[in-house]
Amino acid sequence: MTVMLDRTDRPATGATAKVEHLDLLEAHAVFVMREVAAECERPVLLFSGGKDSAVLLRLAEKAFRPGRFPFPVLHVDTGHNFAEVIDFRDRRVAELGERLEVASVQSAIDAGLVADPGPGGSRNRLQTAALLESVRAHRFDACIGGARRDEDKARAKERILSFRDAFGQWDPKNQRPELWQLYSGKVADGEHLRAFPLSDWTELDVWQYIAREHLELPSIYYAHRRTVVERDGMLLAVSDWVRPADGEVVTDEVVRFRTVGDATCTGAVRSSATTVAEIVAEVAASRVSERGATRADDRFSETAMEDRKREGYF
Repeated sequence: MTVMLDRTDRPATGATAKVEHLDLLEAHAVFVMREVAAECERPVLLFSGGKDSAVLLRLAEKAFRPGRFPFPVLHVDTGHNFAEVIDFRDRRVAELGERLEVASVQSAIDAGLVADPGPGGSRNRLQTAALLESVRAHRFDACIGGARRDEDKARAKERILSFRDAFGQWDPKNQRPELWQLYSGKVADGEHLRAFPLSDWTELDVWQYIAREHLELPSIYYAHRRTVVERDGMLLAVSDWVRPADGEVVTDEVVRFRTVGDATCTGAVRSSATTVAEIVAEVAASRVSERGATRADDRFSETAMEDRKREGYF
């Protein structure tokens, strides 16, 4: 399958350049979604409740409204999520009138698929088992996710359509070429693909699109006061799953989250940005990716993300 995007011959400047850039990104993402829905029998849209997921939902609206989405929405729930994110997830999916499936890490633990890391242990990596079990149970042949190449060098190796074998595993050396935006969505029985419509977007693109589309997000993306503990150079929100250890100092800080995930490994950043415009300016000035700055599971190994992706992670 191929897509051709119209481009003007005249050079774009200022606000016009921004609008045209977002329009091109949007058009390609909508095209990818429609082609996955057309070529695959049982696709599903992965939804974490985060900013990239919110953009995916808007793109799905533009791709398929006024009809229903041709796929359900799937959330892989670690059980250690921020309450604001779960509230947003349930409300947003209900507003759209779409079907929500939940793959539970706790259920995977109870079934003996993975070991319980304990009350304070991160369940982020355990999402792989819950996701692959859901793929197997529902026979999903395509998972549409919000991963972007600028997040991590392992994700920069991904294709727009990234293939997984019958065990759900990823081999970066065994992927199909996508020259001239030509894609092949064919998979054998038991295999599936991961589709990444936002692959070529940056964090700044995402926030500019959020501003343009006036998208609602969980409140934790905006500056607010929260009780945190500094651990390994990160500010972790104190909760039922994050308790201060001996010698650790608990403080009240004005922070926001650049990404959402398991509360045990997702850090906040000090920020006074309370509006989308202020966040756009903040992100434009940042020189560290959101995962590199705030995800403990990615910071302490150069191959952490790639190792998890080989196992079947997002």
